[in-house]
Amino acid sequence: MFYWLLKFVVLGPVLKLLFRPDVRGLSHLPRTGPVILACNHLSFSDSIFTPLVVDRRVTFVAKAEYFTGKGIKGWLMRQFFSGTGTIPVDRSGGKAAQAALDTLLRVLREGGVAGIYPEGTRSPDGRLYRGKTGVARLVLESGAVVVPVALLNTDEIQPTGTLMPKIKRVRMRFGAPLDFSRYESTKGDRFVERAITDEIMFELMALSGREYVDVYASKLKTTIEAPKPHSSQRDAAEPADR
Repeated sequence: MFYWLLKFVVLGPVLKLLFRPDVRGLSHLPRTGPVILACNHLSFSDSIFTPLVVDRRVTFVAKAEYFTGKGIKGWLMRQFFSGTGTIPVDRSGGKAAQAALDTLLRVLREGGVAGIYPEGTRSPDGRLYRGKTGVARLVLESGAVVVPVALLNTDEIQPTGTLMPKIKRVRMRFGAPLDFSRYESTKGDRFVERAITDEIMFELMALSGREYVDVYASKLKTTIEAPKPHSSQRDAAEPADR
């Protein structure tokens, strides 16, 4: 109930007025049946703009930290994500992340729409990164079609680390549904899961026009965020001139 209240009464009309969504290809989204919206991930606001323009209810996953924040900001974020049916996911991987995928699978088996970011995290520099195979496992388990969704400029509207978005027209592109029913009998095959994921990422690259990098964004973020050694440590680690 809170989801529809936010979408059609509280936030939706205001957001549409301010950001005037430029959406193309929305007719590709099936009106009924299980659908996976596979989106590139540029900004915190991606999970707001995507459900805003889709008539059907969309269930996303979000990092668990959004549900554990402190103070007023943390409380507001927790209430917003909980009220809109967003599922917390522990991004440490393994069994923790599987719980969120299992919940999305339940949504799909009930004929709903599940939103997922195959990259697993926001792009650190606007480029498109290698997809994780969780999206392929959802495809094989649910039999859902995949609709690729390209967010074109949300990183300009709300860059990482900023609280207040810039008022600017948001641009989105929905691609034609991808049917992977030909792989129905190959559940658990890692090579098939990689092939499905790569096909989805190729479509996102074509829709978004973003450069594709065949590494995981999370690994790049780890490298960027790693503390740099002090000059004395570098001197000690470097070989002396001969």
